[in-house]
Amino acid sequence: MIESQLHMWLVFGFIAVAMYAFASEKIELEISAIAVITGLLLLFNFYPLLDQNGNKILSSRDLLVGLADPALITVLALLVVGQGIVRTGALEKPIRILITLRRHHPVLAIAVVLSTVLIISAFMNNTPVVVIFIPLMTALAERLHRSTSTLMIPLSYPSILGGMTTLIGSSTNLLVSAAAVQAGMPAINFFDFTVPGLVLAATGLVYALVVIPKFLPDREAVGDGTTTLSGKQFIVQMEISPESPLVGEKAIAGQFPSLKNITIRFIQRDEKMILPPFDDLELRPSDSVVFAGTRKSLTDSFSDNPQILRDFLEIEEKTDSDETQIHAVHDQTLAEVVVAPASRMIGRALHQISFQYRTGCVVLGIQRRSRMIRTSRMTDIRLEAGDVLLLFGKRKSILRLRKNPDVLLLEWSTRELPALALSWRARLIFGAVVVSAATGLVPIVIAAVAGGAAMIASGCLNIHQASRSIDRRILLLIWAALGLGTAMQATGGATFIAEQAVALLEGAGPAFILSMFFLLVAFFTNVLSNSATAVLFTPVAISIATKIDVDPMIFVFAVIFAANCSFATPMGYQTNLLVMGPGHYKFMDYFKAGAPLVILLWIVFSIFAPLYYGLV
Repeated sequence: MIESQLHMWLVFGFIAVAMYAFASEKIELEISAIAVITGLLLLFNFYPLLDQNGNKILSSRDLLVGLADPALITVLALLVVGQGIVRTGALEKPIRILITLRRHHPVLAIAVVLSTVLIISAFMNNTPVVVIFIPLMTALAERLHRSTSTLMIPLSYPSILGGMTTLIGSSTNLLVSAAAVQAGMPAINFFDFTVPGLVLAATGLVYALVVIPKFLPDREAVGDGTTTLSGKQFIVQMEISPESPLVGEKAIAGQFPSLKNITIRFIQRDEKMILPPFDDLELRPSDSVVFAGTRKSLTDSFSDNPQILRDFLEIEEKTDSDETQIHAVHDQTLAEVVVAPASRMIGRALHQISFQYRTGCVVLGIQRRSRMIRTSRMTDIRLEAGDVLLLFGKRKSILRLRKNPDVLLLEWSTRELPALALSWRARLIFGAVVVSAATGLVPIVIAAVAGGAAMIASGCLNIHQASRSIDRRILLLIWAALGLGTAMQATGGATFIAEQAVALLEGAGPAFILSMFFLLVAFFTNVLSNSATAVLFTPVAISIATKIDVDPMIFVFAVIFAANCSFATPMGYQTNLLVMGPGHYKFMDYFKAGAPLVILLWIVFSIFAPLYYGLV
């Protein structure tokens, strides 16, 4: 192979431009990624890299093959599997146990939550894990009378730390494995780097629990009106059908077990109005229950008992089969709308406007911002401008309300109900994926793809939900990074960087070179992105190890650990961006909390890795 110096420097130029574009985000990441791929294709088409016989060394096929890379397919398939876990609420029960612990030992609960996040993140994509746990951390902050700003970054970091312990813990790990295989190295097994990964993760977890809260400001939430809205109560009226799971349920201490954290106003039975307390009262078919609850308490009750929602639906053919109960609430969404100032609904009661017939959406509750509604039944309330209606219906029916002049859809309030009836299927599929990949029963790409397909085939996800779980930013960024890595390796760029690094550290031992390399990769992962850094530096790692006659896999594992050290900037990792809003963080908050953690992990790695791998 003839290494063209000009080709190499042109590729370095592409890498520099790509790093700037990805980090600055002045141009949308998707456009930047496509531009990088397009530029490489044009460069090597009009100015090809040839061998001694005049044959192309780097073809368009070589640059584009990353789109079919098993690691990329695995990442996308695992996103689908993770979405199935979220969509079915498969982690709801473990979270409820943590909430119980919160009531009695809130400080211990924080340690348990962060440890749980770290463990779960070792086996599934950490982005949905953080999404699931953000509300729980918010509740813990309230219990401890602390600002959420002291707990949200500590939530993000353990999810990243957990990802560096197993092969499927992070997309970074899979990409490094793929890049190593492309460079002629053996594939990385599931637990090949778990021991040093656990050492680093445990160190980071202690830091997140003890040190980070002292760095973070006790910043109060900026009032935006959403907190007040979510805390106000909706008036709800529910007619109990003969098939309802509430039939025969008795009140315990005035509270019905299926309607937790909900205030029962009264129960209309025939012509009789039953007022609280309801001790030992048993619900019967045709009872009309009028109660008040917040959006969260209502959602929790409906999620725990999805069959309750059947009492709000007009179902002509009812059956007791599980499948009917599942499909009655499958792919259903909760949303809020505001009655518009000039709405035709003003001054009319719900039974007069045929809202469900006209829109396909059921009104679950009514909320009046100016005062508490004191009227007896929800169906008797005459609507006013500004009233908030809590709606339940299919997603497409909810989205059609954008064009309805009578109501204003609050887009942020739209949330699909978790299909808890399917949670056992999702857990079974997820467990099968992890066990199959961990034991080597099938290659990880096959386990992931089969798991994603099973989530759709089993009904845990429909095809639209599965497609929405695939982030095109991740797809295009990884594709561009793989293309750049291939070009850098083919033009000799990886070998050049390795030679310069070894020359700069001439006379230094392997342990010192490994330490400096870790620090270099950790710096770039916070400036660029963990995925791009992983792919670009893997061939460099192999070249450096070869030059100093050290097992290349040691340096490959260093890339995995260092590329996961995305703590010092909000754009370093997606979970950092997820907690930025709930934690009310600024850019420097991440640097203050994350930069010392990067340095700490570098020191721990520099001490432990040489001892563990026998470099001293």
